[in-house]
Amino acid sequence: MTDKKVRVRFAPSPTGGLHLGGVRTVLFNYLFAKKHHGDFILRIEDTDQSRYVEGAEEYILDCLKWCGLQPDESPVVGGPYAPYRQSERKALYREYAERLVMQGHAYYAFDTAEELDKNRKEIPNFQYGLAYRDSLRNSLSLPQHEVDALLDAGTPHVIRIKIPEDETISFHDLIRGHVSFETNQVDDKVLLKADGMPTYHLAVVVDDYLMKISHAFRGEEWLPSAPVHLLLWDYLGWKSDMPQWAHLPLILKPDGHGKLSKRDGARLGFPVYAMTWFDAKTGELTPGFRELGFLPEAFLNLLATLGWNDGTDQELFTLDELIEKFSLERVSKAGAKFDFEKAKWFNAEWIKKSDASSLQSAVSAVLADKGIVVTNEDYLLTVINLIKDRCVLIPDFYQQAGYFFEQPKEYDLNAVKPKWTDTKTDFFNALTALLNSDQAALEAHSFEEAFKALMDEKALKAGDVMLPFRIMLVGGKFGPHVFDIASLLGRQETISRIAGALEAFTA
Repeated sequence: MTDKKVRVRFAPSPTGGLHLGGVRTVLFNYLFAKKHHGDFILRIEDTDQSRYVEGAEEYILDCLKWCGLQPDESPVVGGPYAPYRQSERKALYREYAERLVMQGHAYYAFDTAEELDKNRKEIPNFQYGLAYRDSLRNSLSLPQHEVDALLDAGTPHVIRIKIPEDETISFHDLIRGHVSFETNQVDDKVLLKADGMPTYHLAVVVDDYLMKISHAFRGEEWLPSAPVHLLLWDYLGWKSDMPQWAHLPLILKPDGHGKLSKRDGARLGFPVYAMTWFDAKTGELTPGFRELGFLPEAFLNLLATLGWNDGTDQELFTLDELIEKFSLERVSKAGAKFDFEKAKWFNAEWIKKSDASSLQSAVSAVLADKGIVVTNEDYLLTVINLIKDRCVLIPDFYQQAGYFFEQPKEYDLNAVKPKWTDTKTDFFNALTALLNSDQAALEAHSFEEAFKALMDEKALKAGDVMLPFRIMLVGGKFGPHVFDIASLLGRQETISRIAGALEAFTA
């Protein structure tokens, strides 16, 4: 840690859905910032206009809001280093790119896309850099007067960094320790495109400097870009202000072989995006954790444990606990395998932990989607408390709670009819008479005692009538304690369901 204020940033491109790896990067940034009383900044890196997708920025903001990871500075809330969209900062990047050219650390390149494609086809492993730059059309290979003429004529060009020869570039990664690169293996990346927009390499360095970013957390797939960024920090004279870097481990496929992708989710039947994403360009709809029925608390808890642990056996953490316990020292260098069954376990545990009132809105929405309009909120809260331990995903509340609001539409007859007898019909007729009598209280414990007494009277065993009674009330072999169900349904509704089911059982 340095003495300067902790300022971290998440800088996504508005080009598509937010992968769970991206949300984990947000989470680790957020936890680190809040633990050290710092600021979390959202910066939209929309420099690649060709890949911009309408609605993507709003989607990213909605994802962070759902997760409860609200930025201190962003394009929406503003801040002292606005604007926070790179497209709105376009004018300032050329100044730095031109400065690098004047210093001899960058150069103008006039090669056309067709010329570069030709080189790639003809030269194996072609890279624009030390090996070939002198034979290409740029300000290092052309006479100065020709360069000036091309610039004066407005000839399309890019500005590329000039990677030095035979140097070793090193830095200390907060997760990986000492990391070094040989410059001869690095190509001359484009810094400023022909349309005047910066590439990621230039923009991230300039913006991190101007926004006083103290720590930069990003996925390990960005490690190959590190030497370019290190050189830019040095060449621009800002090396002492460079953020401390931490390259986070990948989230791997369930088998551990390779980075988890959207295709893996589609193939294996689970989401990899935080929320459902509709791509306006392709018309493709990609499912998300929220719509599948995950709680944000469970989603964050899951992500926190993909590559980090607190050194104990604790698995369930609130956001405040994560802030308190988080440290980069406990982040693994190795990739973390994604396990969807474990993800569902987290969600089930968080549903159990949640107050019924906090689940009320989501459960109401699930029921409403199935045509059930809840009019008694207190009744709904009672139902939620009774069955929440049986739910893994929020949509499970329909199966587990729907029968409290409407009679079963069908019965598991295969579980009942093959063994149905007249004696069982007599039992349930007697049970109905008992419920109609003034003596039959429907409080769960009292009703259970009366039910068992009647069962003994009719010389029946629990296996003969308990399951049929459950199926009468809920339609299938599920739900909480059957007498709790009957007690909550009430006398008349229980009688009605017995009558309706007897018709189906004896038909």
